[in-house]
This record gives sequence, structure tokens and C-alpha cells, in this order.
Amino acid sequence: MTTGYDLSEVDREKRMGGLGAETAREIRVIDLTDFENRRAEITEQLWTAATEIGFFQLSGHGIPQWQLDDAFARAAAFFALPESVKARYPLVKADNAGWESLSQVRPSIGVPDQKESYQITRPHMASLWPSEAELPGFVSAILDFEHRCWSVAMRVLSCFADRLGLPRDHFTAAHDPESEQYQSTLRLLHYFAVSEELRDVPGRWRAGAHTDFDCLTLLFQRDGQGGLQVCPGKEMGEQAWTSITPSSSLITCNIGDMLTRWSDDLLPSNFHRVRSPGRDEYQGERYSIAYFAQADRDAVIQGPRGVYPPVTAADFLAERVRANYRPRM
Repeated sequence: MTTGYDLSEVDREKRMGGLGAETAREIRVIDLTDFENRRAEITEQLWTAATEIGFFQLSGHGIPQWQLDDAFARAAAFFALPESVKARYPLVKADNAGWESLSQVRPSIGVPDQKESYQITRPHMASLWPSEAELPGFVSAILDFEHRCWSVAMRVLSCFADRLGLPRDHFTAAHDPESEQYQSTLRLLHYFAVSEELRDVPGRWRAGAHTDFDCLTLLFQRDGQGGLQVCPGKEMGEQAWTSITPSSSLITCNIGDMLTRWSDDLLPSNFHRVRSPGRDEYQGERYSIAYFAQADRDAVIQGPRGVYPPVTAADFLAERVRANYRPRM
């Protein structure tokens, strides 16, 4: 299958590089506590938040705070390794696995995001893990955290399956951690501190405006390390951006392009970016962790109403990745 993917989405990103305006919106916090007994209530809350804004936050998600803190500590330890060590585990773009720095070019700004990252995609990590001597316990701890993220994402996606009239396990079956076709990714992110000479320079972004390629993104942040902004509804005219307050305990979620297509456009994938801090804000390093629930390579994406032709997740994702690693002309 071929994607038939409409690259006008990338053209839209190219027009999202401006400062825009800031506006207040409610980013809803949805409590997943007692999930099975409250499934119907939670499903309605998720659907409303996802269809109206495309972003929401989760509490009661079941990942203990100590594990969240431990994952961030291990991410910081990885990024603190010498560049010569990290370079032994380079990003393999085709597998979305490994370390990269200053390499992702967003069509919205045409220059590299000011960050480094380390991608963990289960089937492709054999030669890309740091050694036990370099980071003791890193592999087992990160894989356990990744599985916790998968569990949360599948709960949320099962609610969307219910509302779309699909079998409850429809998306879970398409995200199989035991499959060699699995391509969901845990991404550890390190945004560089803002140098003195670049503070207050307008038009600079730690990550340019973009939509995510996946079905569902789970984003973990740290208190006080802000910058994430969302532009609901792909509002191209006003470009009205809303800042999302970071939280060390909540998970910030957004819908990705893959689920937009799978839902026949009912669930919108919205633009977001990471702005550079103002002079009176925290200027230091910013860490975040993202889990991208991306359907297995051989999964076939087709919505219940058949608005779009079927496409494999591999073909769909390949087009989006190529477009976003291509400098703006």
C-alpha cells in the first residue's frame, strides 16, 4: 500500500513559524482512577477534550511518582554522557531508534530544534543501548517505564475505540510490544539551556510548530520547565497559542495525525511547539519524556466510515518522518 499522504500538511507547518498571539483555554485534567468502573464517564470526558481541543492531561494514571522521577533521573544521566559515548548509539531514522542532536528540522522554522533526544523503539535496540558499565540498570528501568506508558495509552485508545464503534481492543491489537513490527517509541528529550546572548531574541523556538505523526502522545514534564504551547483546531489565521503549565505528576496527551486519519477526522491532531523562555523565566535545561503510540508497521489504518483509503502504518509514518527531516527550501 502507498500512503497517498497529503503533504499539504507540511505546507501548513511552513506557515506556523510566526510568534502568533497567546490566549487562555482550559486544558482539561481527566482522572483515570477506578478506570474499569468509571469507563463510560471517562470515555465521555476523553472524547469531549480530544474533539474540542485535541490536548488533555491525565491524573490517576497509575504510574507511581517514584518511577516518573526515576525515568527523568536516568534520562539526565544518559544525556550527561560524553558526546563521544552517545555517538556510539546514533539515530537510525528508518527504525526511529538511537541518539540524535540538533538534527530534526521542522518545516515551520527550517532550522534544527534546539535539543538532543534518545529514541527507544523495542525491536531495534540491540546495538543502541548504553552498556551496563556506562549506565547501570538503565535498560531494564527504561523498558519497564515504556511498558507502563503503553498500558496508559492503550486504556485511552480503548475509550476512543468504543466511541468510534470499533472493537474495544482494536487499537491495542495494532500496538503489540511483542511484535517485530512494533514501532511505538519512548523518546527522552533534553532541550539545551538558553545562552545569555540568545535570551530575549524574538522568533526562537526550542521546538518548532508541528503535529505529531502517531495515534496518541503521552508527554511527561517537570514542574517549572515550561514552554509547551498548543494551537487547537489547526487555527491557521489567528495562530492563537495556549501555554500548558508543566506538571511533574500529570501526563499531557495529544492526538496525532495517525489517529486523525483512523477516526475519519473526528479526532483532531493539533499544532504545538516549545517556545524559548522569556528573560524572567527559567532559562536552564529542560527535560521531557514522550511516548508515541504508533501502530505496528503492518497495521492497516482505515476509519469506520472509510473516508480515506487504507494505508499501512509503516507507509503513513515514513512519509511524515521524511517530510520533517527535510530542510525548508
